[in-house]
Amino acid sequence: MKNDKVKVRSKELLSDNWYLLNKVTYDILNADGEWETQIREVYDRGNGAAILLYNKDERTVVLTKQFRLPTYLNGNDSGQLIEVCAGLLEEDNAEECIIRETEEETGYKISKVEKIFESYMSPGVITEILHFFIGEYDSSMKVSEGGGLAEEQENIEVIELDFDTAYNMIKTGDIKDSKTIMLLQYAMINELMPMKKNN
Repeated sequence: MKNDKVKVRSKELLSDNWYLLNKVTYDILNADGEWETQIREVYDRGNGAAILLYNKDERTVVLTKQFRLPTYLNGNDSGQLIEVCAGLLEEDNAEECIIRETEEETGYKISKVEKIFESYMSPGVITEILHFFIGEYDSSMKVSEGGGLAEEQENIEVIELDFDTAYNMIKTGDIKDSKTIMLLQYAMINELMPMKKNN
């Protein structure tokens, strides 16, 4: 149901070089009953999906590492970012997308995933909704080295880490990607990994 306290007056396309950047002028009804005109720039890159691949028996997770220019421009000296596998939805639905992206990026061919939640990742400026998944993997599912698609200029390193090591990398600052933090936190809170047995 549309919010009757918001009226979009105009939308001006500023750029469609990669995705869509619009300048939106709208009126919003404030708490004091007065209408106020506001102008915001909104970036539309479509919606996406992300997955935490985990192995219960080995207590490991599969992550990726790649260069992210925006982080390089904002304090990340190497520009390299450790992340869960993720991708933008195209013509397929979120589940089909993440199964495809998993094979392309990590080399693991999975057939079963579980959607756990959705989130607006940067709602002040980006329209994107990210669909979050978890999925189990094992060595038998490895069908290629992964690394992404050359035509999409992807150069992705696949990393398999002990879960506790990966989780601790949030604290050390070695993992700063929000979707990855959210999924690792989900795994910890919901006890996806069995506790290690004491010898």
